[in-house]
Amino acid sequence: MKVIYDPIVDVLRILLSESTIEESDEQSKGVILDFDVAGNVVGIEILDASKRTDNPFALEFLINQPMPLTN
Repeated sequence: MKVIYDPIVDVLRILLSESTIEESDEQSKGVILDFDVAGNVVGIEILDASKRTDNPFALEFLINQPMPLTN
C-alpha cells in the first residue's frame, strides 16, 4: 500500500494494490475510487485534499492486532 500526496495539484492518492486500473468512479464529489478488471477497489483519490483532511502531509499508521488467547 502506498499513500501519495501531491501538493501542487492538492490530490491525495491511496494505492491499495499495484493492479492495473480498469475503471474509476467518483463516489462523491472529489472522492474517486479506482477498480481493477475484477471490480476490486485498488485505489482511492481525494481531490482538494488540503480542504478535506486536517493535514495531508501527516500520516498515522496503526496496526491493531488482537490479544493472544491465554488459558
